[in-house]
Amino acid sequence: METNEKRWYVLHTYSGYENRVKSNLESRAQSMGMEDYIFQVVVPEETVRQVKDGQAKEVEEKTFPGYVLVEMVMTDQAWYVARNTPGVTGFLGSHGGGSKPTPLLPEEVDRILVRMGQDVARTDINVAVGDNIKIIAGAFADLSGKVIEVDRDKLKLKVEIEMFGRLTTTELDFNQIDTVE
Repeated sequence: METNEKRWYVLHTYSGYENRVKSNLESRAQSMGMEDYIFQVVVPEETVRQVKDGQAKEVEEKTFPGYVLVEMVMTDQAWYVARNTPGVTGFLGSHGGGSKPTPLLPEEVDRILVRMGQDVARTDINVAVGDNIKIIAGAFADLSGKVIEVDRDKLKLKVEIEMFGRLTTTELDFNQIDTVE
């Protein structure tokens, strides 16, 4: 299952070692020249409000204790580097015997990253020049416009919107718009 596509995988770690695994894997990727295969390592956390001794405070808690997400291209060498990182006990979705793991679905990763407060770049949006769109985020939220240029490499597009009785052009990210049927 060797692929050139970068996907998200789940590493299983010893509980409490998630941050150590993250830093170990990032430094191993750099020292072993794997930056083109291992991209992001994320320990899913969320801010939780706790009351201790009558004092309310916000603390970071692991969303999935014992697990770390890694965005990587699944090659034999990248797989070897990741699974042999100190503290890693294996990949979720690997059935042993040298079988490569199953990647997470893009929707699963997006949900986790959004829950952590990270922006998720949308690449699946189907827009073309001349399409009508609705702006869902940013300074022009709730306005509608017409696409005049699409840059799929940068995940950006130029949109013509009407403001103060005249047409104005603005550049938006894919994740700032929604298509209009």
